[in-house]
Amino acid sequence: MEQNNNSAKSTIDEIDQRIIEALQLDGRRPFTKLAAELGISEASVRQRVANLINNQVMQIVAITNPLKMGFSLACMISIRVSGERLLEVAREISAFDEIIYLIICAGSSDLLAEVVCRDNDHLLSFLAEKLYKVPGVQQTETHTYLRVVKQNNWAFLSQARVSPTHIKTQSSSIEQ
Repeated sequence: MEQNNNSAKSTIDEIDQRIIEALQLDGRRPFTKLAAELGISEASVRQRVANLINNQVMQIVAITNPLKMGFSLACMISIRVSGERLLEVAREISAFDEIIYLIICAGSSDLLAEVVCRDNDHLLSFLAEKLYKVPGVQQTETHTYLRVVKQNNWAFLSQARVSPTHIKTQSSSIEQ
């Protein structure tokens, strides 16, 4: 695999792609089995996985099922923020336990937040006692999930913690 430490992009070949696809299905799959399936050595698989992780192409993590964790309600909340407080609001909101994914975006909303709650009462409490009290939050629109129709092999974006760029604020950084 060709590497360029000065570039955020890495060259991903067909073998790397097959390794990624196999680990998306089972992140604990032994390298010996992967090597046999791909017709390469275990050492090569191990090196390729290490490179993919070090180059922030992928990460291997445990992904929880929110339903099994007691969160039966999920929603996406679009948030309008006063412009001068955008980064501060994003930093404050990202600290809330109910927020599992937060992006700064362009368009009719400034922020999109994926939220999980135990039930409607928990959501109401989150909105009234946390989100609406953040200075700079001007307007929200809550979109409650009724059914997930499609989820691709990439885990929910909310699970991804690897970021090629960071927004720096005075006291901390917000990953985008």
